Amino acid sequence: MTQTATPTPDRPWLIRTYAGHSTAAASNALYRKNLSKGQTGLSVAFDLPTQTGYDSDHVLARGEVGKVGVPVCHLGDMRTLFDQIPLEQMNTSMTINATAPWLLALYVAVAEEQGADTRKLQGTVQNDIIKEYLSRGTYMCPPKPSLKLISDVAEYCYREIPKWNPMNVCSYHLQEAGATPEQELAFALATAQAVLDELRDKVPAEDFPRVVGRISFFVNAGIRFVTEMCKMRAFLDLWDEICRERYGVEDPKYRRFRYGVQVNSLGLTEQQPENNVYRILIEMLAVTLSKKARARAVQLPAWNEALGLPRPWDQQWSMRMQQIMAYETDLLEYEDLFDGNPAVDRKVEELKDGARAELANIEAMGGAVGAIDYMKGRLVESNAARLGRIERGETTVVGVNRFETGEPSPLTSGDGGIMVVDPEVEAEQIGRLDAWRAERDPARVEAALGALRTAARNGDNIMPPSIEAAKAGVTTGEWAAEMRSIHGEYRAPTGVSQNPSNQTEGLDDLRSDVDRVSDALGRRLKFLMGKPGLDGHSNGAEQIAVRARDCGMDIAYEGIRLTPEQIIDAARSEEAHVIGLSILSGSHLPLIEDVMTRLSGAGLSNVPVVVGGIIPDDDAERLSEMGVARVYTPKDFQLNTIMKDIVDLADPNKPGKTSDNQELAEAS
Repeated sequence: MTQTATPTPDRPWLIRTYAGHSTAAASNALYRKNLSKGQTGLSVAFDLPTQTGYDSDHVLARGEVGKVGVPVCHLGDMRTLFDQIPLEQMNTSMTINATAPWLLALYVAVAEEQGADTRKLQGTVQNDIIKEYLSRGTYMCPPKPSLKLISDVAEYCYREIPKWNPMNVCSYHLQEAGATPEQELAFALATAQAVLDELRDKVPAEDFPRVVGRISFFVNAGIRFVTEMCKMRAFLDLWDEICRERYGVEDPKYRRFRYGVQVNSLGLTEQQPENNVYRILIEMLAVTLSKKARARAVQLPAWNEALGLPRPWDQQWSMRMQQIMAYETDLLEYEDLFDGNPAVDRKVEELKDGARAELANIEAMGGAVGAIDYMKGRLVESNAARLGRIERGETTVVGVNRFETGEPSPLTSGDGGIMVVDPEVEAEQIGRLDAWRAERDPARVEAALGALRTAARNGDNIMPPSIEAAKAGVTTGEWAAEMRSIHGEYRAPTGVSQNPSNQTEGLDDLRSDVDRVSDALGRRLKFLMGKPGLDGHSNGAEQIAVRARDCGMDIAYEGIRLTPEQIIDAARSEEAHVIGLSILSGSHLPLIEDVMTRLSGAGLSNVPVVVGGIIPDDDAERLSEMGVARVYTPKDFQLNTIMKDIVDLADPNKPGKTSDNQELAEAS
């Protein structure tokens, strides 16, 4: 009897959970616990002040400290974050973009303190600033100097940390912003080209293929998992094509498309949240089933992320999903399951053709940097079309617009099913920051900042003086302030034009209502859309502004990262009839309380405020007690219902409404 040889299975992908919250000490404990459970790499989430280059005591950091990640203000925080974790043996992914040079400098400084051979360090800094302008919003400086900072990191890693990935081209948030598969392919590849074009003259020609080989990608996988799997195969082919034809890379190992993935958070639902477990599993299949296009690292969201911050148990559940797939099934024992499949081949070619057409458009505009406005506008349009299909029922979302009747979920009983960050975390972090500043050597700090300024002004590589600044005790906010002082501030395009789109089907009644209320007000109904704090997830705010515009309202939307004071100033100068606020970072209570207090102080307390975000029921009640007129969460997907509420709130003929003229007279 012939014995069949047991196939040698592939190595599993790196198993990660995206984690970090509250404090460096709390996050360190979480990392060590996750590693003990079988996690094979770290994926560090930083809080919004750290991502945008502000210390925890900055005015814009209020309410944001420790909410969506760990605050890292200085070397001491980074030291605590990796306490008892040997960095020479670890593969660490850091999701950081605008401040990537600084966080990498802190990481290198801690590794040197541990006695590590820094040439053996393995990991990734995301370091993709272009997608921040398009979809996530944690940018710091204008595009051209930001591109220089990205290339500085890549050049430094090539020379000093050869096993480190200096850039993780991130298409993840592009899909979250509504990108079609073709747009996700094209916009990500255009970003990679922009960085490599910048780097080309900075390394010897014979070494350039090795630099190309260190570029990695971080992608998204949505629920249409066959299309998503084909998208990954298209990514492989297109990247190989670009490496060969644009950059002359002959060695196949340097043309390999290396990517990590987090599956789609956009499709997670607040309604029937237990269904999200199935969504996450199905989406993981897109990046694991095809050996040819299999991810090198996978991190999965938790089932309850549409409700709030996941708990350690929720993250463990997602990690176990990966481990079952990798270690219990026979997936890793087989060759590619889709090679030669005509349906797959057709879809891959179709996606590649669409992506090449978009790439040609971007190239004609001077590349990714020159095409930022174009790409942002396309994303807003695509997202509007996606939401419209859900509202009309053309796209089914189980539990949302179909099969809506269900049993209450026992998973959300008891503690509410989410983690809540203690409000005291911010005060404690600021106390540690004050102590750090008091204990450092001021002369060494000033010398380090001076060297940093000189390097930035002269166009030198920013990494060596950044590492010295880290060791000297410079803070995140101080480092970023030097970059801003040399390169300037920046506000990315919103993608929301004042011109109504042609997507006005089904809006006739609303447009008539807006006209009627505008006549009663004596001028066009003015809706102010604002995003207080550092939350850069602007997709919801953009879609509300677009729909309000298409309903005939006069809209004012200046984009992200506004202080409560700036929002009140805008409400006064724009003479807003209704104010909309969008916050998805969990900082809604302190920020909206500040807005409401300032609104009252400005004599504008009669201007109704509506709020949207990931807001637990208890918090929604507290917002109502503050005077917020309406609270919307992800379950409120019917934008026209929200528009009707805005019109009703602005209507001066509704009972209890103060006239517009009287209100403005009181304000002045």
